[in-house]
Amino acid sequence: MPDARSLQDKTAIITGATSGIGRATAILMAELGANVVAAGRRQAEGEETARLASANGGVCRFIQCDVTDAAQVQALVDATISEFGRLDCAFNNAGAFPDTGRLHESDNSVLGQALEVNVVGTWNSMKAELAVMVEQGSGAIVNDSSLSGLKGTRRHPAYTAAKHAVIGLMRGTVTDYVRDGIRINTVCPGPIETAMMDEVDSHDADRTARRKRALPMGRYGTPEEVAELVAWLCSDAASHINGQAIAVDGGLSAT
Repeated sequence: MPDARSLQDKTAIITGATSGIGRATAILMAELGANVVAAGRRQAEGEETARLASANGGVCRFIQCDVTDAAQVQALVDATISEFGRLDCAFNNAGAFPDTGRLHESDNSVLGQALEVNVVGTWNSMKAELAVMVEQGSGAIVNDSSLSGLKGTRRHPAYTAAKHAVIGLMRGTVTDYVRDGIRINTVCPGPIETAMMDEVDSHDADRTARRKRALPMGRYGTPEEVAELVAWLCSDAASHINGQAIAVDGGLSAT
């Protein structure tokens, strides 16, 4: 029986693909048959993603791109079309988690940092991707928000605001493009085993252990578990799923 998540012969762009969730998604999508274009700012890490994703016969190439620069994003999409002829799905995963604290104690620059990558970067990516998908009459976009986009995160007002805005971008565009054959959804990961989460935990093993014990499932999620949802949302198996912000958090949002 064929895999319902099959992405055979589809072309996908994944931003923030140099590590963590982005890298895991690039590897999985390549395994499912997609032509993957992995994008990110860090050349060496991006090339490693491409190597890992191509290791079992998959197709993945890396293009260096800073999503806060609209011209670089457009060049990324143009290069994808030039090589593969179309763009079937995109995972706008690039994000930033700037240090902060209570709002009145925070430097104003923190807000700009949170908005620039998480919101402006997603805007730039969607704009370039949608232009191609409208012309094609088909496509699936998945944006990466966070559990912080669904509820508040203590001492991170800028990040919380930015991730709420990522969901707002989806909700503000989804009905504009549904008749063009384009679906737009958002994933909202809770604590995931990534380098970013390690930074949140201040590289403190005891703090990490305490936080894990407090979670409903007693552990952090894995990048691969988020990747599975992203791949499914990009596949034809999710053809009637549109405009949804879906938590991947082991039940944390239900507490």
